[in-house]
Amino acid sequence: MRVLRVLRILAVGAAALAAMGAAPGPAGHPDVPGPEADLAYHGSASMTGGRVDVRFTPRNHGPSAVPDATVRLRWSKPLADAQTLPAGCARSGERVVVCRTGALAADAVGERIELRVRLRDASSEVLLELDTVWGGGAVDGNRANDQQRVLVLDTGDTYYF
Repeated sequence: MRVLRVLRILAVGAAALAAMGAAPGPAGHPDVPGPEADLAYHGSASMTGGRVDVRFTPRNHGPSAVPDATVRLRWSKPLADAQTLPAGCARSGERVVVCRTGALAADAVGERIELRVRLRDASSEVLLELDTVWGGGAVDGNRANDQQRVLVLDTGDTYYF
């Protein structure tokens, strides 16, 4: 019961962060553009026996630093109810995990994020999608490189994005 309450609170917090990230400029003022940053995520994923291992590194191509950002990982299949996630990551739905990147200096690489999730049911494949839901108030004019999609087959092979 307590776990469900925590998950609901985290989901509400993630939704609020997403709404804040959608507002341009300081305090959402539409006439004043916010700082610009270009976030990207590159890494790998593999799956064995319904267990998906994901490793990726956030990067900020600049020109402005980002105090923190939130990346969303969505799977095409539901996740098992019980998950052990690293610090900075939380479930925000049946198929969704969000993770904070930490501060990202301009033209710099952030800390590597590694997580393992289990799918609810066995599957021969799963589609993993990553995207930024909150960019620390920065405007990202190049959304193409912070949105990744990778098909992961249950073969133990590593797929790179």
